[in-house]
Amino acid sequence: MALPTGAIIGIMVDNLRKRKSVVPLSKSKMTGWAEGLNLPRGGETVLYTGLMYQLMPAIVAMADRMGRFENSWVRHLMGLGRLANKVINLSFFMARTKPEIRSAYNDRLRMIAELLLGAGVEFGYLYDEELYSGALVYDNGVTDVFRRHARRIHEVLRRRGVRRVITVDPHTLNMFRDVYPEFIEGFDIEAKSYLEVLAGCGMKSNETTGKRIVIHDSCVYARYEDVLEQPRTLLEGTGAEICEPDYTRSITLCCGGPIESLFPSKSKEVAQERIEQLAEMGAEVAVMCPICLFNLTEAAETTQAEVRVRDICEYLIEARTS
Repeated sequence: MALPTGAIIGIMVDNLRKRKSVVPLSKSKMTGWAEGLNLPRGGETVLYTGLMYQLMPAIVAMADRMGRFENSWVRHLMGLGRLANKVINLSFFMARTKPEIRSAYNDRLRMIAELLLGAGVEFGYLYDEELYSGALVYDNGVTDVFRRHARRIHEVLRRRGVRRVITVDPHTLNMFRDVYPEFIEGFDIEAKSYLEVLAGCGMKSNETTGKRIVIHDSCVYARYEDVLEQPRTLLEGTGAEICEPDYTRSITLCCGGPIESLFPSKSKEVAQERIEQLAEMGAEVAVMCPICLFNLTEAAETTQAEVRVRDICEYLIEARTS
């Protein structure tokens, strides 16, 4: 039975309007990944996380709870929950995260930063001034709230003198490259994925891994941003053999997200179908989006095939440090 999507979307929208993120995070959860890296604050070029990796542990927790509510009488109370959320941040209760999951997603952000630094790329970071990209609210068509949030982001970037951003996920890249310019007149912030930046630097690996890696393309990278060759070039640079599943590149199949909190059962069904396709090609799967990472990792745990899903940055950092 379906969850009340209107109430759930409403809670996310209210949070973005009032608390500047679909799931509010503390400053330590937003910026803890950068501790010890000594990244300068701001600058003309910044690494812009869009909080996607930081939000995933909370989304994991929320998806689990929503899955339990899907066939429960509790779903009828979601409307009241939205009213309560206007006063009390319900995410504090609904999105309590496990430290080990937070640490794992933080580690991936650190890996991305270390890969860029190792390639000689100079960049800063906005720390607690950085805002969530607003992608989920835009995708659900709440354009008035999204427009105001996009302007907030633009104001922060202008105040800090940012001219270029390096993004870490496909959804944030899409917001910067294609969506913000539609909503903000004169938006001229240049945006590139860290995969594009690393490939453009001619990043070399210290060692060759010799792995056989099945690649899963992000729908957004593949269909909207043309980030297709760069991840393959980088993986091949580690000495890996790239295996292409039947549905790959611009006809890649969905991982099941980002509908985890709205349609938990359908999300799991789609992810299960995809992981079985990938597992037919090999046991090592590389993804390049934190949403794909979550959904396909969850599916891999329940499939009969032996398959491990990893973020592409893990393969790249492993080749540099092995």
